[in-house]
Amino acid sequence: MPATATHCPYCALQCGITLTPERRGVRLEPADFPVNNGGLCAKGWTAAELLDHRDRLLMPLVRKTPGDRSSPLREASWDEALTLVAEQIKSAQQRYGPDSAGAFGGGGLTNEKAYTLGKFVRVALRSSAIDYNGRFCMSSAATAANRALGVDRGLPFPVADIARARTVLLVGANPADAMPPAMQYLDAGRAEGARHIVVDPRRTATAAGSYRHLQPLPGTDLALANGLMHIAVREGLLDQDFIRERTTGFEAVRAATASYWPDRVERMTGVPAEHLRETVRMLATERPAMILTARGAEQHSNGTDTAQAWLNLALALGLVGRDASGYGTITGQGNGQGGREHGQKADQLPGYRKLDDPAARAHVAAVWGIDPDELPRPGLSAYEMIDRLGTDGGVRVLLVLASNIVVSAPDANRVRERLNALDFLVVSDIFRSETAEMADVVLPTTQWAEEEGTMTNLEGRVLRRKRAVEAPPEVRTDLQALKALADCLGRGRFFSDEPRVVFDELRRASAGGIADYAGISYERIEREQGVFWPCPAEDHPGTPRLFADGFPTPDGRARFVRVEHRDPAEMPDRDYPYVLTTGRNMQQYQSGNQTRRVSSLSVALPEPRAELHPDLARRHGIADGDMVELRSRRGRAVFRARLNRGIRPDVIFAPFHWVGANLLTDPALDPHSRMPAFKACAVAIALVDEEPS
Repeated sequence: MPATATHCPYCALQCGITLTPERRGVRLEPADFPVNNGGLCAKGWTAAELLDHRDRLLMPLVRKTPGDRSSPLREASWDEALTLVAEQIKSAQQRYGPDSAGAFGGGGLTNEKAYTLGKFVRVALRSSAIDYNGRFCMSSAATAANRALGVDRGLPFPVADIARARTVLLVGANPADAMPPAMQYLDAGRAEGARHIVVDPRRTATAAGSYRHLQPLPGTDLALANGLMHIAVREGLLDQDFIRERTTGFEAVRAATASYWPDRVERMTGVPAEHLRETVRMLATERPAMILTARGAEQHSNGTDTAQAWLNLALALGLVGRDASGYGTITGQGNGQGGREHGQKADQLPGYRKLDDPAARAHVAAVWGIDPDELPRPGLSAYEMIDRLGTDGGVRVLLVLASNIVVSAPDANRVRERLNALDFLVVSDIFRSETAEMADVVLPTTQWAEEEGTMTNLEGRVLRRKRAVEAPPEVRTDLQALKALADCLGRGRFFSDEPRVVFDELRRASAGGIADYAGISYERIEREQGVFWPCPAEDHPGTPRLFADGFPTPDGRARFVRVEHRDPAEMPDRDYPYVLTTGRNMQQYQSGNQTRRVSSLSVALPEPRAELHPDLARRHGIADGDMVELRSRRGRAVFRARLNRGIRPDVIFAPFHWVGANLLTDPALDPHSRMPAFKACAVAIALVDEEPS
């Protein structure tokens, strides 16, 4: 049977692969695609094992006793399940108003599905209640980039440019575990003499291969960035021509960073002053140079300002818009970039338009065939929406697509409590996730290899996801489910379940917006191995590199934004003396709903492990491999201890792929992006005498 060229279902690198159906199963092989060049990580190699997994959802499920979530789930027809969902939506909205029904989406949805979900909530439900799990991932970096540069595209240059940079500063990023095929570009740069600096409280695999590892206390990255700016000013390392000709607002930043002298920043962060001076000198003199941030810097209650501080530094040194140089942020989820461009966020319309902009409302309403006044106003951000589920004025009927919020959202005990308070919960997934287990209705959806659509990777390259195998008979795509549900609600005429039709409508809706897809077609994507947005016309070449000639701001200049360090929302004290930070392991992905079912990945990493320094462990009588309990002000969780001299003695690391870490994390929100503070909360640790049964 013929092979199908498509892409890995996991991270935002979106590695090229080929799938060949065989008598038993599907053969998966890496492809020589521009982003991975034949490379693939362990997750990608094993992705096809999930296509015929024994845990696969094959039929809709409803509760045996309606309204009783303690009763077992039983199989049902699509007609029965969707009729039940539609009845619950109508009942809630008649009683409580349009915003009592809403949706929570995911960064793994195709562009077509993300676009349709946003449209479904605003047109079929006529509700403002929608957000998605990308709010927990990219929102701080996106907010900072929009403020400074006028546009949010994770990498404003192809990922291959990293190999050509002489100096790379990686802040809160560990691609060796989270995105292994991307390491080829760092490796290639080092082979040519490049030097890399990694900022991370742990000595990760990425940090171990770097020239210099800086280990700040979690939550102090902003002070670190401002300290580097202070040194750049004092030592005359600024690009004065760039600042004068291409930016605005620098004097306020100069004044703000005047008090961040090296010795003070060393005390705040724990990073030696001589390493601060070395870092900024390398960025300023060993060119080309780039600063790349990721979740370690951004998932804080001041994450937007932290990303802004690093952007300020990149602008002050004149890095942005130059060849193999600049600032970028590393998108995590498979369609984390496209998922935030086309309407899943509470305040957005397709093309990265703002829902409160009259011109944007008029344009999108015309494409959708409705009156602009029918569009709702902006709704609540992800955690704010979750926190009000089941309350007066909150959502009563929630649809969850491609997200496992019981595991992935902060303060998970509170999340479970609010889900239980719903009148009705609907989950669309491929497996019975922890969130699906709480649902009134579970809808089986297609997997990546069974559907058509597009994804947008971390570079802003729009890619084709192609169907290689047929889905099981009673499994539908999310497009089909949303169209059928819209039919039940009397709004089906506004929707299509054909991916190509949806994408062509998305192109029209995004036309003229920041994320302009108007000139991108399925045929061009196929022919050109992906097309970079913005691409406003079919004869436009696409835009692999941004900012060479200006910035999409009203005056064409980038903006410095004054930011000040402030302590994390929760600081260690006598009762909770250590800082917990969370992150990824190589073998698992996101909430683990997929990867924890792959036998080879589970054998390699069968359980969550809390990393702690041997000195901290000795203080509590903990040996490597012991079971330990971590406690925060919100909950407690048990992990197996892993002793690691490469982590700070005052920090504990736990992965978020299992139920556990997010029972502890702090839901304090960034005031600008509404990002929760996943990366720093106060915890206590104790030895557990017996393993949990």
